[in-house]
Amino acid sequence: MKKHQITFITLACVCLAFALPQIAKSDTNPICLQASIYNPTGQNGGNPKSPILIPSVSLDDHTLYFDTPCDGCTLNIVDGNNIVVYTLVIPTGTTSLVLPATLSGEYELQIIRGNYLFYGTIDLP
Repeated sequence: MKKHQITFITLACVCLAFALPQIAKSDTNPICLQASIYNPTGQNGGNPKSPILIPSVSLDDHTLYFDTPCDGCTLNIVDGNNIVVYTLVIPTGTTSLVLPATLSGEYELQIIRGNYLFYGTIDLP
């Protein structure tokens, strides 16, 4: 095999490896997350010196998929009255998480990573 054929095959395998997770979850709905500074103590801190990397998550029914790792982050589900109805620390290596079937309606999904709060609206059937 010529060198450029090997390179093409390698490139095709790498592209397929990155595409497979997305193909498998094509029926999920991406959640548009926004970012803000999370400072529960009220103390002033410095502004971030590098861009904030917003997690990529999606939802299918009651299953939440983490397309980017959120290991050790706090996950909150907040109702319309600003009450946390579900919370947990995301275990290391988690790629998906089933939310309680008792939750239905519109909620705010919050992911807290250090001094950052990522939040977006989810609708659970």
